[in-house]
Amino acid sequence: MPGSLSDRIQALRAGDPGRLAVLMATAFIDMVGALIIIPLLPFYAEHFGANDFMVLLLVSAFSAMQLVSAPLWGRVSDRYGRKRALLIGLTASAIAYVVFAFADTYWLLLLSRIVQGAGGGTVAVVQAYVADSVEPKNRARGLGWLSAATNTGVVLGPLIGSETTHLGAHTPGLIAAGLCVLNVGFAMRYLTESRRHNPRAALRAQRPMQAVMRVATWKHIGEAPSRLIWMYAIGIGAYYGVNPLIVLYLGRHFGVTAATIGPFYAYLGALNIFFRLFVLGRAVDRLGEARTARAGATLLALGLLLFPFTRPFGVPALVYLPLALVLALIPFGAALNFPSVTAFLSRVVGEDERGLYLGVQQTYGGLARVLYPLAAGGLAVAFGESAPFWLSGVLVASTAIIGLGLDRYASTAAAEQAVVEAAEKESAAAD
Repeated sequence: MPGSLSDRIQALRAGDPGRLAVLMATAFIDMVGALIIIPLLPFYAEHFGANDFMVLLLVSAFSAMQLVSAPLWGRVSDRYGRKRALLIGLTASAIAYVVFAFADTYWLLLLSRIVQGAGGGTVAVVQAYVADSVEPKNRARGLGWLSAATNTGVVLGPLIGSETTHLGAHTPGLIAAGLCVLNVGFAMRYLTESRRHNPRAALRAQRPMQAVMRVATWKHIGEAPSRLIWMYAIGIGAYYGVNPLIVLYLGRHFGVTAATIGPFYAYLGALNIFFRLFVLGRAVDRLGEARTARAGATLLALGLLLFPFTRPFGVPALVYLPLALVLALIPFGAALNFPSVTAFLSRVVGEDERGLYLGVQQTYGGLARVLYPLAAGGLAVAFGESAPFWLSGVLVASTAIIGLGLDRYASTAAAEQAVVEAAEKESAAAD
């Protein structure tokens, strides 16, 4: 009957590693398709007579549509199911790639990015899927594995795109679309729905978006969901906002060019995958999500603050050693911080509103990714190239302060999990 011990167990349990493996494969294929296209966009746009502003508009259009659609996809997934929302988003991506493949004007390229951005709002749906599919104590690890899968796609996608352009301008877009169609079929066949039926879910999922957005304000900063959303938004904006400046800094002080930037990106990408696969889960097991997030924020802040002090080392064999050590702090901190914050948010909100809150988190994070680079650029012009890194370091460090005291929510979740495990053992003994 409703409210019985067995119902509570089912409500608190979320342990389907097979579903997580399918999600990782889906996310990997999706990222390969996206990264086939993204490096080629500027070249295609210039071919159609676009100026620099118009090229950047392609990026902005995608981000803007992703911002608008992320919370809406979250609500759709809460009401109608994660799988249905994800399949619609993947289908939108396939359509966008076909438009890209046959675009013969800049405006069709822009249309493809708008459609792609609308489908790209399902990031929060995938995160909610992971939260549904992995037991609470392993959610940060699950999100880390998912991120590692997408980062592997980031490495492979550009190679496929650049190697297939000689087969014709249409080829990369058609390959990306084909991968997306295969992904839809794969998800339909192997991905199972994770959202459990609840007769009250439809009513709660109709909560107005404005009400949820109001929760994530400084007025409610004492509440756990609001604090976690702000921790994510401030951290992700400060982190991504200086990424282009890292490339410029390497060029000015280390002589790195477009022909030699690849190894640096490969180094960061490999570290990111390693930390998320082999360090994040162990850290969460030992420290819990709250302390792992604060540790990650501290490491990330330290890396950003120290980066402007790196210079080529005098010994030829060790010329990049200080840079390599400082750069390693950045993916290390990011790997510990962001998945832990997202996993913690999924635990402190109701199951029926999980997709919605994760969508709001993505919206706030997206706004930060759009706005902070503008501020960082102005700061660099006014006060020098080091100023944005120092500001980013201070902002990231502030998220560790915002997260103080969240450990008590982890204790509550651990107590609930203990009740579930005890009840399961009792049930098994009775059988």
